[in-house]
Amino acid sequence: MNKYELMTIYPTEEDKSKAGTEGVKAVLAEFGATIEKEESYGDRDLTYVINKNKRGRFVLFTVKANPAKIADINRQFKLNTNLLKSLFVKLDEKN
Repeated sequence: MNKYELMTIYPTEEDKSKAGTEGVKAVLAEFGATIEKEESYGDRDLTYVINKNKRGRFVLFTVKANPAKIADINRQFKLNTNLLKSLFVKLDEKN
């Protein structure tokens, strides 16, 4: 299991962002990943328009996951209509 940071962006509407967050957590649990930390960065302007959204709600997760499952997790994330963007970054062993 490797340690990753997962940055996610949701629409700013409360119901959509909550549904998106719950969907992300469900997918991570389905693939055996464990969430160590969840940190909200609030609403911010997007660099470019994503699905007609100029602002997004940013949430950072620290996750332990099997590296072989990351591609499958990303595929499932694409099915979540309340998730605008996501990015996995592998953390160094020192962290």
